[in-house]
Amino acid sequence: MKFRQLHGWAMSYKAAVALQQRLVRRVSLRNAVGRLRLVGGVDVSYSRGDDTMYAGVVVVDVRDWSLVERQGAIRKSRFPYIPGLLSFREAPSILGALRKLKTEPDCIITDGQGIAHPRGLGIGAHIGIIANIPTVGCAKSRLVGEHRAVGARRGSYASLKHGGRTIGRVLRTREGVKPVFVSPGHMVSIPRAARIVLDCCHGYRLPEPIRLAHAYVNEMRKKGGLKDDCHHYEA
Repeated sequence: MKFRQLHGWAMSYKAAVALQQRLVRRVSLRNAVGRLRLVGGVDVSYSRGDDTMYAGVVVVDVRDWSLVERQGAIRKSRFPYIPGLLSFREAPSILGALRKLKTEPDCIITDGQGIAHPRGLGIGAHIGIIANIPTVGCAKSRLVGEHRAVGARRGSYASLKHGGRTIGRVLRTREGVKPVFVSPGHMVSIPRAARIVLDCCHGYRLPEPIRLAHAYVNEMRKKGGLKDDCHHYEA
């Protein structure tokens, strides 16, 4: 995957906020995702009090949920945990894993916000504009916005609104469990982002690519090392 070299990562809180305010202008909500075949999921794991980031990306074939490829990266983060600036802490390690991919997915789902963010640039959006790939943010909790109650049935949703505009959907992916907060990251519309997440929820609350990525990074962290697995995909 070829990335845009938009900026460095070492900066102050004030500079990071100003950068988000500039980069958000690059985010596109114009849908560029057609028929889904390969979907990537990314996640990061780290021990409390430790700045070592264990990042992983898992690519699955949604036709049969087979694992196509998974890659990881281990890096020290030099940016503290600050709500609203998660991408400055985790994105460098995630991009390190994405760079290793031999298969380019149709889209990537991130375990975090897309545009449902105080400045419209959550980690899903930030990674999307750098990697120049359609991305979707799927978060377990709300960062900003208000919404009405969500119906109990799978597929029910409520619009997530902030500052007078719709920024995503609160989506029930499984009956009887809490909804997730879905928002576009880049090159995906709100309805398409929600459809992608719902289609990738294979009997669980979270999309299968995210679940697999979560398991992968926790495996790396517990072993204290990196094991990259590449499964060659035949188009």
